[in-house]
Amino acid sequence: MPFRFVHTADLHLDSPLRSLALRNTDLADIVRGATRQALVRIVDLCLAEEVDALLIAGDLYDGNQTSMNTALFLAGELRRLDEAGIRVFIIRGNHDAQSQVTNELTLPPSVHVFKGRSKAVLAKTLESGRDVYVHGMSFANPHAAESLLPSFQPPAAGAINIGMLHTSLAGAAGHDLYAPCSVADLQAHGFDYWALGHVHQRQVHASEPFVVMPGMPQGRDINEAGAKGVTLVTVNDEGRLSIEERPIGLATFARMNLDLTGVSEWSAMLDVVARAFQRSRETVADNVILRLTVSGATPLAWRLRRDGDLLQAEIDNVAAGIGGCWVEKIELDCRSPDAESSTAMADPVDELAALVSSDVVPAHGFRQEVRAALEELLQQLPPELRQTLAPDEAAVEKLAFDAGVSGAAEVLAHLHGCASVGAR
Repeated sequence: MPFRFVHTADLHLDSPLRSLALRNTDLADIVRGATRQALVRIVDLCLAEEVDALLIAGDLYDGNQTSMNTALFLAGELRRLDEAGIRVFIIRGNHDAQSQVTNELTLPPSVHVFKGRSKAVLAKTLESGRDVYVHGMSFANPHAAESLLPSFQPPAAGAINIGMLHTSLAGAAGHDLYAPCSVADLQAHGFDYWALGHVHQRQVHASEPFVVMPGMPQGRDINEAGAKGVTLVTVNDEGRLSIEERPIGLATFARMNLDLTGVSEWSAMLDVVARAFQRSRETVADNVILRLTVSGATPLAWRLRRDGDLLQAEIDNVAAGIGGCWVEKIELDCRSPDAESSTAMADPVDELAALVSSDVVPAHGFRQEVRAALEELLQQLPPELRQTLAPDEAAVEKLAFDAGVSGAAEVLAHLHGCASVGAR
């Protein structure tokens, strides 16, 4: 009989919502419960496939946000595996190291949590007589500036060796440097499979031997877009390995660009939206959460900006009619067709728009005034919300610039609408 296991990482159970645009309470509930549902689905997959083990390569929790309620939920799901005779191997990641309940929870006897020293655990003996060992080590500190690979034991001779490591590898955008090492170093160590964690995007870095970053099983905001899942691994009796990606996520975040070039009627715009949403919905099993960018040259450009509240309501209604489709945010990047024509008669509002774009928005004084207003607003918000909106100086600067650009665009859209009405 082969040895089969599911490899996952970075569940970040019960992590708080990180998108302020999740204003819809039904949508917020879906996203809030999605990390728990991901674990339930992983356990369901293990039971359905009758695997031998589940490997969790770090970051079960989300730092010091973890409550005992979260830990009890985890223990309950692990008991389902224990009752089915499925073993669980866990290493702690940088977020787990911050958790106050990590060391307080009693887990089922079939669960092995690797400590701060490398250890090899016999997982199974194949019918061929070859042993399968799982190697792993955790780190008790949220920061690991040096590679942990030198601390691992060498591969057990004549056996199948599986290593578990929470690492940023050579570094990844949006992720802290943690236990860095190279793929080449992992390959040279002599293990047959490296079960990695830490980077939230799935990538199979190598296949001889396998070096797999499974990605997180459930995205939490638009920056973790795309389908999410786990890796199902089979080690046959001859010791050959094969892998499959299995979808898990309850909600898939996705970016969508909607080109309205040539669309001049509001109803036609909604038809374009409905067709695009339907196509997107057909690619996912459960819920798709969209960041929508509306672009192109259309006579509707000024009205879309002026009537942003109506646009949001209409598009939300289209999404609700499709079912399982949600709009997290709408960004407007469309323009009037007249703005592209050098021969068109100059429109006073268009001239003003060009002046605002070239002289007003980039001006130091204007940006300083917008920033002062923004900083005053930030001071009135709760500390955790300030941290989400403006974690550093660059974020504040970007917020101020974006506010100036979008605010100017909305004022100009209203002026354009008034001018059009007056012309009639």
